[in-house]
Amino acid sequence: MNREVLNARFLSYQRMYSQDARLLTFEDWPFREGCRCTPEQMSRVGFIHCPSENEPDITRCFFCLLELEGWEPDDDPWQEHNKRSPDCGFLRNPKNLDQLSVRELFLMEKERLKNYIRKVSRAHLARLRDRVDQTRETLQCMLDN
Repeated sequence: MNREVLNARFLSYQRMYSQDARLLTFEDWPFREGCRCTPEQMSRVGFIHCPSENEPDITRCFFCLLELEGWEPDDDPWQEHNKRSPDCGFLRNPKNLDQLSVRELFLMEKERLKNYIRKVSRAHLARLRDRVDQTRETLQCMLDN
């Protein structure tokens, strides 16, 4: 994922503190009645729906940026989120948005920013490692000839 996409998503995710805003993203969600991973349950635990052409069930936590796909009707959104991102500040917060003090909201937003910076940094580091490996291979080929 490139930096421009991450920047745009990070800024748009500010409004995703609202469960209603998250719920609106599940318009084309493939799992409805009779499932544990309904749009209501998914949005309650911080997920937004961000499908692609090939993957109709991709979700992302607006807060910790965890991405999950391959949902099954019996998957429990809270358990799946907690299993893969146990330190997510959104999951750890027992209050609704309207119950947060300004200080609490500021601290949550600070943590969300840290998550974003961590994700961008890891992506940059991965690209740098790939370039280093390619350069090393090129130099080794030059030395071998």
